[in-house]
Amino acid sequence: MSKNKLSTEPYKGVRDFYPEDQALLNYIIKTWRDTTERFGYVEYGASILESAELYRSKGADNEEIIRDQSYTFTDRGEREVTLRPEMTPTVARMVAGKRRELGYPLRWYSVPNCFRYERPQRGRLREFWQLNADIFGTRSPAADAEIISLAYEIVRAFGGKPEDFEIRLGSRAYMESVAAELELDDATKNKMLELLDRRNKMPEAEFVKALDELGVPHGRVLGGDTPQDVADVLAVLESLGVPNAKYDPSVVRGFAYYTGVVFEVFDTHPDNNRALFGGGRYDNLTQLFDDEPLPGIGFGMGDVTIRDFLDVRGLLPAYMPATKVYIAVAAPEVATVALQLAGELRGQGVAVAVDFGERKLGDQIKVATKHRVPWLIVVGDNEISSGTFGVKNLDTGATEQKTRAELASFFLNL
Repeated sequence: MSKNKLSTEPYKGVRDFYPEDQALLNYIIKTWRDTTERFGYVEYGASILESAELYRSKGADNEEIIRDQSYTFTDRGEREVTLRPEMTPTVARMVAGKRRELGYPLRWYSVPNCFRYERPQRGRLREFWQLNADIFGTRSPAADAEIISLAYEIVRAFGGKPEDFEIRLGSRAYMESVAAELELDDATKNKMLELLDRRNKMPEAEFVKALDELGVPHGRVLGGDTPQDVADVLAVLESLGVPNAKYDPSVVRGFAYYTGVVFEVFDTHPDNNRALFGGGRYDNLTQLFDDEPLPGIGFGMGDVTIRDFLDVRGLLPAYMPATKVYIAVAAPEVATVALQLAGELRGQGVAVAVDFGERKLGDQIKVATKHRVPWLIVVGDNEISSGTFGVKNLDTGATEQKTRAELASFFLNL
């Protein structure tokens, strides 16, 4: 490449969304929105910029994110600013800001794009879109069950079957009680939680040895009965018809702000056997902003991992452009008539693209095919004088004759 030419590649770890890619992202987001709103959640939004202080605050466990994984910079006013790496601290800030004006239980969701400076790999990029759904103002196990059942129904809405994924529940409250009984200091407790979080990514013998080195009995954290908080939620999920949820003591989630039941959704496909997304209960996060705790529970689901889930199962939707009709013109001088015809069809709700006749008719038809537009109309002197147009199905090659007055109803009734 010549030194004075710029690269056409995007920044490492982010994506360009060509029309097919954008259509898939739109499909994912629409499925998120449609399913979440059926559960009574309403959408909110916020700026992509946050004060870096928000992620350094006690309980957010984000000093590592600021230091190693964030896009943080100093603005012209000497303020340290971060491109949001996640949404939970932001929604906690917003709820705390209008605590007394809101009605509880509060059901909110958002679909932000987020940024993390980490090594790009399968399922992880530096920029991603994420569904966030949260309930504030209740400690009821039924709320935990609702959030998890929402996650279940979203995966089902994408075409996933119950056997395609597994919902694993853990308890941060139980692990805190274990740490207290073993009299672990904060550093050792955090190492124990980190080990549990990484258990599925390391050999079991190595995991057990690492626990022993911390002075944590293997059977104490992985054995025994299901903790009461998890058992309560599992009972509600069973009553709701969620068949693939179970207790997994190694599920603890990475963020320190979790205080109770946590969960992760795992793909069971051998080519994508990994955690897809997760969430949990955080009952103290709003105390970062005032002295009154406000219980909350929620989850975040990224577009990258759900795309991989769909891909390995052949569930990615076929690309269909919004444009339904391509109008080709026999000569440049009739382009104005083609634009007028397009205007009539658009006015009645038909999506139409028009060629301007700068290429041969055959080349125009190739363009329509390349753009995957399903229907073609050719405008020439004969069509204009007769008022009748051939409507060609570009998939089958079949052509039907329609008058100008019949065109809109034909396309709208397909």
